[in-house]
Amino acid sequence: MTTTEALIAAADAHSAHNYHPLPVVIATAEGAWMTDVEGRRYLDFLAGYSALNFGHGHPRLVAAAKAQLERVTLTSRAFHHDRFAAFCAQLAELCGKEMVLPMNTGAEAVETAVKTARKWGYRVKGVPAGMAKVVVAAGNFHGRTTTVISFSTDPEARADFGPYTPGFEIVPYGDLTAMRAAVTENTVAVLLEPIQGEAGVLVPPAGYLAGVRELTRQRGVLFVADEIQSGLGRTGRTFACEHEGVVPDVYVLGKALGGGVLPVSAVVADAAVLGVFRPGEHGSTFGGNPLACAVALEVIAMLRTGEFQERAAELGELLHRRLAEMTGSGRVTAVRGRGLWAGVDVDPAVGSGRAVAERLMERGVLVKDAHGVTVRVAPPLVVEEEDLEWGVEQLWEVLSA
Repeated sequence: MTTTEALIAAADAHSAHNYHPLPVVIATAEGAWMTDVEGRRYLDFLAGYSALNFGHGHPRLVAAAKAQLERVTLTSRAFHHDRFAAFCAQLAELCGKEMVLPMNTGAEAVETAVKTARKWGYRVKGVPAGMAKVVVAAGNFHGRTTTVISFSTDPEARADFGPYTPGFEIVPYGDLTAMRAAVTENTVAVLLEPIQGEAGVLVPPAGYLAGVRELTRQRGVLFVADEIQSGLGRTGRTFACEHEGVVPDVYVLGKALGGGVLPVSAVVADAAVLGVFRPGEHGSTFGGNPLACAVALEVIAMLRTGEFQERAAELGELLHRRLAEMTGSGRVTAVRGRGLWAGVDVDPAVGSGRAVAERLMERGVLVKDAHGVTVRVAPPLVVEEEDLEWGVEQLWEVLSA
């Protein structure tokens, strides 16, 4: 049973239908290219929602994983292991912070950040017990756990999963006035994506992040930046917050931190914040495991050179220039993004985002739609310039058909 149709039918029969993937079955991948079970090649224009910033099977990351596989993969946090200290120290240094709390998935890291902010609020800020509030932005996507969907504004994420976790205030994304009004003496944190990915790669107005940083500093509130998708090179900087010269109190990282090899996530902050935890108050069996640390250490080393950030910036200029040329065509209504990350709003007369993605798949390019009419473009940072040009040309051909 090796045909696309047979494998999809088998998956549909035995897996929960919580995703609606494109009808393609990938068997191998290298760099920015993937090959399906029948030998057809596709240019990856999604990069695992930024988990594959360094492409598929990057030799340095594969080598790091293989070497660690032969030594030790898991100890649990019941014991120390010899990769943990270096991982924490080097990730903290990359972020300009002092401490790291490692987890596995992005959603786990967001949950950890919420718990961190609440614990800090009670122990350091002095918020009355049970009164801590976290301000978030409408249109956010921070994961799909019960607590995280409690402050989602996406009906699909929330429907039939209540009752919801209290303690969150939702304000419009990019609205600093609304943010100021929402922050009270019981607010412990503002949690934001510097660029909202799932919402369609929404970039906030200039000065917004800097304004939030100043507001949180004035009010004694933690600024928590969810850089799970936007961070680690995607926008042309190590962190998207850097585009406004902003340093948050807390970084939430994931996806690319594991190099597309395995899930690795972390909350990174100074000791004044993460130092609130005591043994037994939070943890994860696999969080910070030796294999994860080995791969993440190689990711950190690759980011230190700046070459991937520079590549994302340079190729991002090409990508946005080419996409901007489409906006006057009547087929594209808007283009947003930074670096090698873009949201392309398609005129509904051309088709839905899903329809465009399906037609692109037939031409050998894989993308993902968002919210009806948006197509997300986010190739691995290792994509070749000519391949990027070709992929954008395929998009134009689909829109022009």
